[in-house]
Amino acid sequence: MKKILLLLMVGCFLLTGCYGGDNNVLKEVQKKFDKSSGYQLMGDLSVTNNDEVYQYEVEVFYLKDGYYKVTLTNTMNQHTQIILKNDEGVYVLTPALNKSFRFQSDWPYQNSQIYLLDALLRDLEKDENKSFEKKNDQYSFKAKVHYPNNSKLIEEKIVFNKDYLPKKVSVYNEDGVEVMVMNYHKVKYSPKISKEDFQLDKIIDEEKVEQVEETSSLEEIIYPLFIPSGTRLVGEEKVEKDKGERIIMNYDGEKSFLLVEESSDVFDEFTVIPTLGEPYFLMDTLGVMTENSLSWSSGGVDFYLVSDVMSTEELVEVAQSIGGIVSMK
Repeated sequence: MKKILLLLMVGCFLLTGCYGGDNNVLKEVQKKFDKSSGYQLMGDLSVTNNDEVYQYEVEVFYLKDGYYKVTLTNTMNQHTQIILKNDEGVYVLTPALNKSFRFQSDWPYQNSQIYLLDALLRDLEKDENKSFEKKNDQYSFKAKVHYPNNSKLIEEKIVFNKDYLPKKVSVYNEDGVEVMVMNYHKVKYSPKISKEDFQLDKIIDEEKVEQVEETSSLEEIIYPLFIPSGTRLVGEEKVEKDKGERIIMNYDGEKSFLLVEESSDVFDEFTVIPTLGEPYFLMDTLGVMTENSLSWSSGGVDFYLVSDVMSTEELVEVAQSIGGIVSMK
């Protein structure tokens, strides 16, 4: 009986983190983070929407005191965007359009972020019911996630290697389906970076990319595949711009909304546009989310979706059906 009890105790220790195993691992991970001046992460992010999988190359630089630079490159079209946080605010840069939005935002502190180590640590700290497992020199945790505009995302699995560095993060929906996966290829603490590396002017000079070619007309109108019950398209208008076209679609009913599609403007000089709201990570692009609107650029087209009766999650549901977009704020 004593031998069986001993085996059970050993098994509990190895597999489920009894005797504080999970706390010890978290302490080691936190210790590395606390001793560093910041970190550099590189990896691949994949997002699944139905049968489609979208791939991103991700590079993150973080300097303590709240400096972030997150570079996201869509591997299918090589479209690159950057989330930058410095003393002046939060920026979403789109080099191909020669523009950036600037926010007065608390990003990234209020939401889960699959590609930020400090955000992962916050998730683990907040969830008192997180689970732990040690297997093959790897430590994994399961914890709740907080994506306020996508309540279907409920749990993440974070895997650390034997050196207490993040290796893989998976985010699951309410059906237990893996929706987002981040595989980390490089994790470096205290990289040689300074506050100057997070200055907007310096980043603009470094990001010399081929700009989107402006089009004089929209090739096709893209209609949402999802429309709320009791709502229908009641008006559609085409407007000529100085450069290109604008389509205005009016949906009326219980969940009325306005959808605008227009050919993207490419600025001659890099332009910063102050805006309200928050950076919002869509399937193939970064956009802007406010309390009653969602806007983004994709494939040379600007989209603007607004409603005074729909929640942000309902707006996202409509947006998801335009080009297969899925929220990852």
